[in-house]
This record gives sequence, structure tokens and C-alpha cells, in this order.
Amino acid sequence: MSLTGYSDLAARLKERGAKVIALQFPAGLKRKAAEVVRLLRDEGFDVIVSGDPCYGACDLAMDTLRYADVLVHFGHTSLQNPDPRIIFEPFRIDFDPAVIQDAIPLLMAKTIGLVTTAQHVHLLDGMKAALLRSGIDARSAKGTRGCEEGQVLGCAFGAARIEGVDEILFVGTGVFHPLGIQLATGHRVVAFDPFTGEVQEVDAERFLRRRHALIERARSADVIGLLVSSKSGQERFKLAHEMASRSRNAVIILMKEISPDELENLGFPAYVNFACPRLSYDDQVRFPAPVITPQEFRILLGEKEFGEYTIDELE
Repeated sequence: MSLTGYSDLAARLKERGAKVIALQFPAGLKRKAAEVVRLLRDEGFDVIVSGDPCYGACDLAMDTLRYADVLVHFGHTSLQNPDPRIIFEPFRIDFDPAVIQDAIPLLMAKTIGLVTTAQHVHLLDGMKAALLRSGIDARSAKGTRGCEEGQVLGCAFGAARIEGVDEILFVGTGVFHPLGIQLATGHRVVAFDPFTGEVQEVDAERFLRRRHALIERARSADVIGLLVSSKSGQERFKLAHEMASRSRNAVIILMKEISPDELENLGFPAYVNFACPRLSYDDQVRFPAPVITPQEFRILLGEKEFGEYTIDELE
């Protein structure tokens, strides 16, 4: 965000009559905190910064908001039905939309779905225009969980469920989002990194083999912990309670921060993660025991077959 953007923020805060402002940043933007504090203090505000970890718009610093009039959450778009005391300031990252043409050689269809992350959704129309110049009709859909048009989250792939397409082009970094898109839709997915120019077709087979092995490891557990988050946008207690009633060896564990050390201290031989879905996928190598998803728990309970595998998503 530019300094002009911060000045606009100050004007919006004054319109609300706010006096004390709480600021929250994800890890990649935390070093911006001191700069924003100085600018807001110059505008006459008292400012508090949340120093806790932040993993998304689902992880709001509500404890810090107790001491302020408004919480400004940087780096993410709003989830649905936001608290009116919270201002979301997305962090946009630009690139030349024309570079998307480098992904065309891997595309097999002339009509495709186009999705990206919050950092790049403002470039969606430009990317569509660049593809159309090469004869590719790129379509998009409104995302779930309050996402913008064409925007997916690591826990919500609704924007990839586009009618009339069987192939999806994901524009962004990393492989987790396109992998989730493939598992959520069953479509062929091509991932394009606009900064490195790398383009690849996503293959979920290796991922599925690892998940199958974790389910089998969890099957031998004589007791299993159901991890429920108390964070504002991750809490799924109702689902955990309903699933606990179907397993005599399940115990609900309420936690704010799920970490390898805390799971080590608890000592359960296996866990089911009802918090952020990415904990099960991205952080499994760090955990001392299998951490499976609610959908995988259903497979363990015999309610689903592994061939019916679905990615974990938050509503």
C-alpha cells in the first residue's frame, strides 16, 4: 500500500469518529506496522498494534479490538458479514496482465475458468482481455466466504466452480491453491506463476497418496483429538460436536493457536482439524501425529470411500 493509501485510511477513520485504532498485519506485512503507526499518529490517532500471528481474514485480532474503536486488518479481503468495527485493507500486487499469454501453450480448451488470489483480483479483467486476444474465452465466478469475483482462498474454492468449463487456469504463486481447485472441482487445472513465468499442470496423485497414508496411521489411534479453533472465522464447534457423537474415542479440544508443541504436550496419537484447513495440509510435516480433516475422518469412520475424497473447505 502506498502512502496515499494510508492518508485515505486516515480520512475514513475520521469519518467514523474513531479515536483509538488497532492495527493487524499478517507475517509478510508486519514490518509496515511502524510506518502506519507514525502516519496515523500524525493524524491525531492513538494506535495499538496486534503482535499475535495472523493467518488471514479468519484470524482477526478481536482481543486487541477490545482496547480500540476500530480494527484495521491489512493484507486480506473481508469475509462475509464482517464486524462493522473492522476495516479490511487488501494488499494488491501488480504485474503486466499480458504475461498470462505464456500459460496458453498448456491450455487445452478455448473456454476456461480463471481464478487468482486476493493480491491479483484487481487484474482479472486485464488477464481476461489478454487471453481473449489469443482466442481464449476466460470466465470467472463470484467466490464464497465473501471473496471477490475470481478470488479463491486456501479454504474456499467456490470461485473455481464455474459453469460451462472443464479447465481452470490459476494465476498466482505456489501449488496449494491449484491443487485445492482440482480436488474441489475435478477439473484439469493449469497453474501459472506471473513472476517466474513457470506454468504447470496440477497432479493431485502424490498428494492423495500422502493423505491416504495419514488416514491409515490415524486408524490405529485408541483416542483421537478433535481440534476446534476459537478464532473468529475458523470456529466449527457444531460440526466437531456432531462428529464426536459418532465416535466413542473422540475428544473435543478447544484451542486458539494450534502448534506442534501444544499437540506434543497433549500427546494424542491422532487429531482431526476443525480449524484452518491448511493446517492439515501445509503443516502436517511439523506435527507429531497425524492431523486429518473432517472429510478424512468420515473416511476413517467408514462413512465415505477414499475414492470420494474431497478437499476441506470452510463455509
